[in-house]
Amino acid sequence: MNIHKKIVVDEQGNPQEVIIPWDEFQELAEILGLDLDSEDLEDLRQAREDRESGKRDAYIDLDSI
Repeated sequence: MNIHKKIVVDEQGNPQEVIIPWDEFQELAEILGLDLDSEDLEDLRQAREDRESGKRDAYIDLDSI
């Protein structure tokens, strides 16, 4: 993924802000899961717990989908 950015600096040349195109921001938000609500996040936490504990009956076989 390429991020096209503009870096805003202060009078001393120190980076202060970064501006990126909106569509790239939205893609990053999706990749990082920033667009998920609390219910989705809880589902993911539960799935991780199930996976780590080896609880295979919590999952649906791909052939069943």
